[in-house]
Formats: sequence, C-alpha cells, structure tokens
Amino acid sequence: MGKKTAKPAANSKSSSLKGDQEIHIENMQSNTKSSEKEEKQDIKSDKEVRKMKTSDGKSAHAKENETKKKIVELEQSSKEWQDKYIRLSAEFDNYRKRTLKEKAELIFSANENLLKDILAVVDDFERGIDHIDKSHDLEALKKGIHLIYTKFSEFLKQKGVKEIEAKGQAFDLDFHEAMTKIPAPSKKDKGKVIDVIEKGYMLNDKVIRYAKVVVGD
Repeated sequence: MGKKTAKPAANSKSSSLKGDQEIHIENMQSNTKSSEKEEKQDIKSDKEVRKMKTSDGKSAHAKENETKKKIVELEQSSKEWQDKYIRLSAEFDNYRKRTLKEKAELIFSANENLLKDILAVVDDFERGIDHIDKSHDLEALKKGIHLIYTKFSEFLKQKGVKEIEAKGQAFDLDFHEAMTKIPAPSKKDKGKVIDVIEKGYMLNDKVIRYAKVVVGD
C-alpha cells in the first residue's frame, strides 16, 4: 500500500514540472516575439530617421539654392538702381548747368535791353548839352530839361520803377528811413514826414531804395 501512495505524488511532481516548462517556453516565446517586435520597431524608426534626414538634406539644399537665387536677383536689382541713379545724377547735373547758363543769358539779355533803352535818354541829354552851348534862350533850355526828365521818368515807370510817396505821409518803416526829427509845425503833422532828403523807389512791389526823410516830432 505504501508504493501505491507514492506514485500519485510522483505523477503530480512530473505534471508540475511539465507545467513549469510549458510556462517557461511560453515566456520565452513571448519574450522572443517582443524582441522581434521591438527590433522591427527599431528598424522602422531607423528608416524613418534616415528618411527625415534625407528630406531635411533636400530641404536645406533647396533653401540654399533659393537663397543664392535671391542674392543674384538682389545684386542685379541693385546694379540696375545704381545705373539709374548715375544716369539721373548726370541728367540733373546737365540740367543744372543748362539752367544756370540760361539764367545768366537771361540776365545779360535783360541788362542789354535796359541799357539800350537808357541810351535813348543819354542821346537826349547830349542834345540838350549841345543846345545849351549854342543857345541863349533860358526858357527853351528849361523846357528841354523838363522834357528829358519827363521822358526818363516814363522810362522808369515802363520798367516797373515807381517813386515812394513820402512827404505829408505817416512815417512808415517799410518805406521810409528817418534821418532826423524836428518839431512838428502842427499837431496833425506829428509822426508824419515833413520833408524828403532823398526820394525812395520801388521796383514792382519791392523797395529798392528807402526814402530818406525828416519826421515831425
């Protein structure tokens, strides 16, 4: 009976060992599958990394080419603008010189016309002087001088020159220059021009000579 009791224990132990072996084999298979899976994932990741590096390399190369292209375009544009600036500068310099020349010619021409007109008045003066030497008629000489003065005054008016009104006018710094002050003959003459020492003139709307006056105080 003792032998019959021992056999089941041996069978149980054998069954337990067999179970452990199966579990160990399953664990090994599971570990093997996990390792294979991880290896596949690593290979896949490595491929993706290489693909990304290749893509980044191509992208960097494309960007470099694009940058070079832009630099060439900017250099070309800069050269064009520089050429335009040089041409414009030369044209402006020519324009400035031409304008200065035309201005000088205009001034010379204006002076020429003015002097030609004055020569006519000089001719009248010469005829008057010649008449003085030959004539003893005082009244005729006076008329001749008045005629020359009137003609010259008209000539000045035609050129835009006019006399500044001063005597009896209120003193005005814009037109008059006070040379001295004297007691006013009457109250209404205070602050007014009593006498004119030297006439003043305007050319169009510009004072070319202030009237030198005596002011009542």
